[in-house]
Amino acid sequence: MSHEADTWEFQRDAIAAFRFVRATLDEASGKVELVYAFDDGPELVETLQFPGAPFTLDAPRRAAVDAALQLLHLIAGVSYYKAALPPQLLIETALPSPALAALATSVYENGLSEFAYRNGLSMRGRIQFPAAEATPSAPVLGLRVHALTAIGGGKDSLVTIEALRDAGVAQSVVFVGNSPLIQACAQRTGLPLFSIGRKLAPQLFDYNKQGAWNGHIPVTAVNSAILVLAALLHDADQVVFSNERSASYGSQVLLPDGSGSGEVNHQWSKGWEFEREFAACVREHVAADLRYFSLLRPLSELAVARQFAKIDRYDAVFSSCNRNFHLLGERPQARWCGVCPKCQFVFLALAPFMPKPRLTAIFGHNLLDDVSQAEGYDALIEFGAHKPFECVGEGREARAALFELAQRPAWREDALVRRFAREIAPQIAPESIQPQLVPEGAHGIPDDLWKRVGETFRT
Repeated sequence: MSHEADTWEFQRDAIAAFRFVRATLDEASGKVELVYAFDDGPELVETLQFPGAPFTLDAPRRAAVDAALQLLHLIAGVSYYKAALPPQLLIETALPSPALAALATSVYENGLSEFAYRNGLSMRGRIQFPAAEATPSAPVLGLRVHALTAIGGGKDSLVTIEALRDAGVAQSVVFVGNSPLIQACAQRTGLPLFSIGRKLAPQLFDYNKQGAWNGHIPVTAVNSAILVLAALLHDADQVVFSNERSASYGSQVLLPDGSGSGEVNHQWSKGWEFEREFAACVREHVAADLRYFSLLRPLSELAVARQFAKIDRYDAVFSSCNRNFHLLGERPQARWCGVCPKCQFVFLALAPFMPKPRLTAIFGHNLLDDVSQAEGYDALIEFGAHKPFECVGEGREARAALFELAQRPAWREDALVRRFAREIAPQIAPESIQPQLVPEGAHGIPDDLWKRVGETFRT
């Protein structure tokens, strides 16, 4: 490190360039280092620890690993780039292929849309990743037929895991970090499992205290790139996520630049646009026989909830409450905080498909009989408010669930269901739950696998 770096100070608006310095994998230890810097400032070193080392890689596999490292290096840089949003990107390793450069540009522009909105900024046209002139063809590695299934501790990944199990797909469950909650869910599956350690560069937290831009990043994009590298190291031909079609639907908001209304999608890197672009880049840039897809893409959140309600083995260990996974700040003492948009939506989505005593036992109380939660549920149904910036379903799904519960004797006298029926339902168009349970839309699931799981998802 230079003397200049030792004395360098973070001054957000004076920074001219963000540098992608290097990305390395130590095959003997499984340690990955992703190195970045602002201008001539200190190196920002993110580390990841992949289990299973030492890794012995032949030439084709090493070439694919290097390509996956490049993919990961560019995408994971979003955590650091956002601190200052400098106008220039300097890639000090090999230039990415046109496909990878286009993907990275899309991830930074679209994946930071909520971050930009909350900070009164715009990412449109702000950056463009430089690219090499040609795209080298990715090798066919002959990867074994095996799925690395991402597990997040919530209902969605558990539905995927059980659907793959029922379809006879060999799989390992994988997560990034050291969450005890996710660990408990992973162990409950009874499947092979491993976690990948990730440690952000410590200076990032110092920069945040010194006025860095801060906010939501497309973490699913980062985790997707991490699991692609893991698939190569563990010889698996599939990386499977659990993002449903509702993830492609954002919040309709007034844009800060005064240009009118527009969509800001908190879940952009869980949506179909990202999945399609990322999967194509993996096949073209990393390995031609490595598939990346979401098994739940054709399903609505309500359809996923219906599938989860069929399984009771995870009731005591799962949680979709995102407050459990915050890097900083207070976490709920229980698995469910019971007041955030995610808790509110999951409770509502499960209610039409799960006996009331079972559901209230999972959450600890009946969220729909709590008048203090009216404002949160109004946002979920997009009544006088936009969809929350959270991983929740579409407004029409929430409305359909409430219309359904208003007809159910077990639920219709609960405070918020009764309020919906009396005050809100007369002002809006009725929504039916059944059409939203039908799988539909584009997806990247291999045809033979969809034939095996599609029928299950229709009932």
